Amino acid sequence: MSDISLVYITASGIEEAEHLAQEILSGRLGACVNIYGAVRSLYLWKGSRESSEEVTMIVKTRSSLVPELARKVRECHSYETPCILAFPVGFADKEYADWILRETSSKNENGNK
Repeated sequence: MSDISLVYITASGIEEAEHLAQEILSGRLGACVNIYGAVRSLYLWKGSRESSEEVTMIVKTRSSLVPELARKVRECHSYETPCILAFPVGFADKEYADWILRETSSKNENGNK
Protein backbone atom coordinates (compact mmCIF):
# COMPACT_ATOMS: atom_id res chain seq x y z
CA MET A 1 0.00 0.00 0.00
CA SER A 2 1.23 3.48 -0.84
CA ASP A 3 1.08 6.68 1.21
CA ILE A 4 -1.02 8.23 -1.59
CA SER A 5 -4.68 9.22 -1.45
CA LEU A 6 -7.11 10.55 -4.00
CA VAL A 7 -9.43 13.20 -2.59
CA TYR A 8 -12.79 13.75 -4.29
CA ILE A 9 -14.24 17.25 -3.88
CA THR A 10 -17.23 18.99 -5.44
CA ALA A 11 -17.42 22.73 -6.08
CA SER A 12 -20.16 25.12 -7.16
CA GLY A 13 -18.49 25.87 -10.50
CA ILE A 14 -15.25 26.06 -12.43
CA GLU A 15 -14.16 29.34 -10.81
CA GLU A 16 -14.48 27.94 -7.31
CA ALA A 17 -12.76 24.70 -8.34
CA GLU A 18 -9.84 26.62 -9.84
CA HIS A 19 -9.58 28.78 -6.71
CA LEU A 20 -9.56 25.70 -4.50
CA ALA A 21 -6.96 24.05 -6.75
CA GLN A 22 -4.68 27.09 -6.49
CA GLU A 23 -5.01 27.11 -2.68
CA ILE A 24 -4.23 23.38 -2.55
CA LEU A 25 -1.20 23.65 -4.83
CA SER A 26 0.12 26.82 -3.15
CA GLY A 27 0.07 25.06 0.19
CA ARG A 28 1.67 21.93 -1.31
CA LEU A 29 -1.34 19.99 -0.03
CA GLY A 30 -1.62 18.19 -3.35
CA ALA A 31 0.69 17.49 -6.27
CA CYS A 32 -2.05 17.62 -8.91
CA VAL A 33 -5.71 18.62 -9.09
CA ASN A 34 -7.95 17.33 -11.86
CA ILE A 35 -11.05 19.43 -12.49
CA TYR A 36 -13.89 17.76 -14.37
CA GLY A 37 -16.73 19.51 -16.19
CA ALA A 38 -20.22 20.05 -14.89
CA VAL A 39 -22.10 17.16 -13.34
CA ARG A 40 -25.69 17.09 -12.16
CA SER A 41 -25.94 16.29 -8.47
CA LEU A 42 -29.18 15.11 -6.87
CA TYR A 43 -29.08 14.96 -3.10
CA LEU A 44 -30.96 15.25 0.16
CA TRP A 45 -30.28 18.41 2.13
CA LYS A 46 -32.01 19.43 5.34
CA GLY A 47 -35.02 17.26 4.60
CA SER A 48 -35.51 18.31 0.98
CA ARG A 49 -34.55 16.84 -2.36
CA GLU A 50 -32.15 19.14 -4.14
CA SER A 51 -30.52 19.27 -7.55
CA SER A 52 -27.63 21.40 -8.79
CA GLU A 53 -24.82 21.55 -11.29
CA GLU A 54 -21.40 21.10 -9.74
CA VAL A 55 -17.82 20.59 -10.80
CA THR A 56 -15.85 17.63 -9.48
CA MET A 57 -12.21 17.61 -8.50
CA ILE A 58 -9.71 14.87 -7.70
CA VAL A 59 -6.61 15.80 -5.72
CA LYS A 60 -3.56 13.54 -5.67
CA THR A 61 -1.82 13.86 -2.33
CA ARG A 62 -0.05 12.03 0.46
CA SER A 63 -2.42 10.38 2.92
CA SER A 64 -0.94 12.19 5.90
CA LEU A 65 -1.98 15.55 4.38
CA VAL A 66 -5.67 14.69 3.97
CA PRO A 67 -6.80 16.29 7.28
CA GLU A 68 -4.92 19.53 6.50
CA LEU A 69 -6.24 19.49 2.92
CA ALA A 70 -9.80 19.07 4.22
CA ARG A 71 -9.33 22.01 6.61
CA LYS A 72 -8.11 24.23 3.76
CA VAL A 73 -11.02 23.23 1.51
CA ARG A 74 -13.57 23.91 4.27
CA GLU A 75 -11.93 27.29 4.92
CA CYS A 76 -12.12 28.36 1.25
CA HIS A 77 -15.31 26.62 0.08
CA SER A 78 -18.65 28.33 -0.46
CA TYR A 79 -20.68 25.34 0.76
CA GLU A 80 -21.77 24.98 4.37
CA THR A 81 -20.84 21.29 4.16
CA PRO A 82 -18.51 20.61 1.22
CA CYS A 83 -18.04 17.11 -0.15
CA ILE A 84 -14.52 15.96 0.76
CA LEU A 85 -13.93 12.21 0.43
CA ALA A 86 -10.48 10.59 0.58
CA PHE A 87 -9.65 7.22 -0.94
CA PRO A 88 -6.35 5.55 -0.08
CA VAL A 89 -4.53 4.22 -3.13
CA GLY A 90 -3.66 0.53 -2.92
CA PHE A 91 -1.11 0.71 -5.71
CA ALA A 92 0.73 3.57 -7.38
CA ASP A 93 3.49 3.43 -9.95
CA LYS A 94 6.69 4.07 -8.00
CA GLU A 95 7.88 6.99 -10.11
CA TYR A 96 4.46 8.64 -10.02
CA ALA A 97 4.09 8.06 -6.28
CA ASP A 98 7.59 9.45 -5.68
CA TRP A 99 6.63 12.57 -7.64
CA ILE A 100 3.48 13.08 -5.53
CA LEU A 101 5.45 12.59 -2.31
CA ARG A 102 8.20 14.95 -3.50
CA GLU A 103 5.75 17.70 -4.50
CA THR A 104 3.83 17.48 -1.23
CA SER A 105 6.81 17.29 1.06
CA SER A 106 6.83 19.57 4.04
CA LYS A 107 9.04 22.59 4.63
CA ASN A 108 11.34 20.52 6.82
CA GLU A 109 11.88 18.01 4.04
CA ASN A 110 12.63 20.37 1.15
CA GLY A 111 12.52 23.97 2.37
CA ASN A 112 10.02 25.06 -0.31
CA LYS A 113 6.80 25.35 1.63
